[in-house]
Amino acid sequence: MGFVTKEFEIKNQKILDFLVKELRFNIREAKRAIDRGRVSLNGKRITEKSFRGNGILKCIVFEPNGYGLKPIFETAHFAVFDKPSGVAIHPKKLANTKSLLDDVRKLYGNNANLVHRLDKETSGLVIASKNKFSESILKQMFQNKEVQKKYLALVKGHLDKTITIKKPIATNKDENIKIKVLIHPEGKESITIIKPIKTIGENTLVECIPLTGRQHQIRVHLFSIGHPIIGDPLYGVNNDFANRYLNKQINEQERIAKTGHHRLMLHAYKIEFEFMNNKYILRSEFENLI
Repeated sequence: MGFVTKEFEIKNQKILDFLVKELRFNIREAKRAIDRGRVSLNGKRITEKSFRGNGILKCIVFEPNGYGLKPIFETAHFAVFDKPSGVAIHPKKLANTKSLLDDVRKLYGNNANLVHRLDKETSGLVIASKNKFSESILKQMFQNKEVQKKYLALVKGHLDKTITIKKPIATNKDENIKIKVLIHPEGKESITIIKPIKTIGENTLVECIPLTGRQHQIRVHLFSIGHPIIGDPLYGVNNDFANRYLNKQINEQERIAKTGHHRLMLHAYKIEFEFMNNKYILRSEFENLI
């Protein structure tokens, strides 16, 4: 379900106390809701955490109601999901839409969270923390590059040798299509290892190992060497097509005709890390998806 607006009538009550007692926010969550402009009284945004008042209180809250996805592996501190293509990691801003976070919170409560990102169209393994303790540790591990992720991608053309792509990636300043990133000398260092596995007709199945974690890194790196991923509606197509895709103006038939598939053929199939002195090597249940 994502974010929904709830409405209450209050009488001479302190807003922060109401959020904690009635909506069961913890203090941190209640303060954050106020700071982010998600709480209003009689149509006016609340900005003071000590504010007390009467009238109609509205609060934007997150109510999990996801896809019914279950983890493929879990411990007391974290769970690993095998995300299908087309499922977003988080709800879009304050939209009332489903996401993987819905399933995570529905299973493990509001203190659970996703500790890294995966593009909506990319399928595969995603780690969720079950508590704030594990969230802090796991996020730090990703920042420190202590987690190795491996992907499978079906790309256009034939590759016959391992390639290490070292090309800096920068954000796009184009107002019309900011979501696309660029290879640019002033961008951040970005490194991806590409290993061919087998040829499939005119295409090649490759293993991709990103040594850095930039947005769309694998997609833009493969495009930059002339081997865009099959089904990619952003890289390997012109900006007009990409814009129409982002505006939901491309139907499935047109997308298949232009990109070769109805989905992005990129799959996070393996993840390795050490947590609390235990080594974990996890593989996707759908490893041979592509």
